[in-house]
Amino acid sequence: MTLFSRFKKRKKVFIIGLDCMAPDLVFDKYASYLPNLSYLKENGLWGDLESSIPAITVPAWSCMTTSKDPGELGFYGFRNRKDYSYENMAIAMGNAVQEKRIWHYLGEAGLDSIVLGVPQTYPVRPIKGNLVSGFLTPNQNCDFAYPPLLKKEVLKLIPGYSFDVKDFRTNEKDRLIEQIYKMTDQHFQLIDYMLDNKPWDFFMSVEIGVDRMHHAFWHCQDPEHPKYEKFNPYENSILEYYQYIDQKIGHWLSGLDQNTIILVVSDHGAQRMDGGLCVNEWLWKNGYLAFKKDPKPGQIKKIEEFEIDWSRTRAWGSGGYYGRIFMNVKGREPGGIILQTEYEKERIQLKETLEAIPDPYGKPMNTKIFFPDQIYRETKNIPPDMIVYFGNLYWRSVGSLGYDSWYTDENDTGPDSCNHAQNGIFILFDPSDIRKSQPRRRAHLMDITPTVLKKMNVRTPKDLGGIIIK
Repeated sequence: MTLFSRFKKRKKVFIIGLDCMAPDLVFDKYASYLPNLSYLKENGLWGDLESSIPAITVPAWSCMTTSKDPGELGFYGFRNRKDYSYENMAIAMGNAVQEKRIWHYLGEAGLDSIVLGVPQTYPVRPIKGNLVSGFLTPNQNCDFAYPPLLKKEVLKLIPGYSFDVKDFRTNEKDRLIEQIYKMTDQHFQLIDYMLDNKPWDFFMSVEIGVDRMHHAFWHCQDPEHPKYEKFNPYENSILEYYQYIDQKIGHWLSGLDQNTIILVVSDHGAQRMDGGLCVNEWLWKNGYLAFKKDPKPGQIKKIEEFEIDWSRTRAWGSGGYYGRIFMNVKGREPGGIILQTEYEKERIQLKETLEAIPDPYGKPMNTKIFFPDQIYRETKNIPPDMIVYFGNLYWRSVGSLGYDSWYTDENDTGPDSCNHAQNGIFILFDPSDIRKSQPRRRAHLMDITPTVLKKMNVRTPKDLGGIIIK
C-alpha cells in the first residue's frame, strides 16, 4: 500500500431509492424527459436490477440492504405465517430483519449514516448516525426516529410529516395526486435538511410515491394495458412525477462533491396488470380446497371469512401481486391430510397443474412457480410451499372467493392498474471516475451492499449473497 492510498479521502455514498421505478420508463420511454437521470446513466454504470423472489417491497429492500435472500431473512412478503397453524399471520416489520444491514457494517467501521424512509426500519433501532423510519410506520405519535430527539426536529420542520399516502387504491385520482406530491415534497424537504445539518458518510433514502403513482395511473400511459384510453386526462401523470423527481435529483447533484458516489436504485419494476387469477376459487373448484359451507357466486368474501373444512383441504392460497400456496401436510399442519411421503409428488403435480392454467382466451399464461427450498440458500421460519407468478406477474393473485370464475379484471383490495416486474433499475455514478457510453447491464439487488462496502473501503463479509458491481 502506497503512502498516498493510505491517506486518500474515503468515498461517500448517496443512495436515492425509488420504490417500483421502472427501467422501461427511465431508460427508454421517458429518457429524453429526464436530463439528470440520463446524465448519471450516460456517465456511469447502469442497467436492470434484478429483484428478489418475490419482487415486492417487503422483502426486496431488506434483501438489498443485507445482501441476504428472503429465505435467509425468514420472511416472504408483507404477511407471513407465524407457525404452522392456519390463523397466525404477522406483518414483517423492522424487528423481523435480524441480519445486519449496510449501515450496521459501516457503523462498525466508524462511519456515520443517514437513513430515511427505508422499508422495515420501524420499530427503529440505534445506528451510528440518524434514521427516520419508512412507510410501515403507524403514525407520527410513535418513536419513528433515532436518535429519539430527531423526532422533534422532524416534526418542527414538517409538522404534518407523512410516511405514506392513505388509500392509494382509489378512484379519487386528483386527491391522490395531490397527496403523493405533498408527501414526496415532505420527504425531499427532510433530505435537504439532513444534508445541510447532519454529518454523514453514507446516505440512503427511499421514496414510496413512485410505487403509489404506478398502481394508480399505469393504465393511463400504457397503450398495451387493457384499460388504456387514448387522450385520457392522466396520460402524463407518471411522466410529470418522474420529471419532478429528476429535477430534485439535479438539485442534489449540484450540492454533492466529487468524492460522493451516487446510486439510484429501485427494488423492482412495474408492468401492466392484465387481470387477476382467483387462486382460491381455482383451488376450490379443482378439489384442493373445501369449505363447510360453499361460497355463493356474487358474494365476494376473503378466504378468512369462510369456514374451511381442513379434513378435505389439500392446499389454499394467498392473494397479492404474486401468489403463495400453502399445503396441508399431515404432522405439520394441525389438520394436515397430505402424507409427508407424498408431499413432494403432490407439490410437483400441483405446480404443473397451476402452470397449465390458460388465460381467458385459451392461450398459455406463462405462469412461473418457485419452490422456496430450491431457490434460497436456506429457509428460515415458515416459508410458503410455493411462490406463484401468474402470467409471469402480468396477472395478480386474487385470494377472495365468490367470483364464479377464476378470472377477474379487478383487484379485490381496490383499484389497481399495474403489477410488479422482476427488474428495477440501478445507476452507479462516480464523479471522479466518469465512464462515457457504458452498455446496459444487469445486476442483482443483493449486489448493492457489497458494492457500497467496497467503494467505501469497508471489509465485505464473505457470507453476503451479492457480488461487487464492477
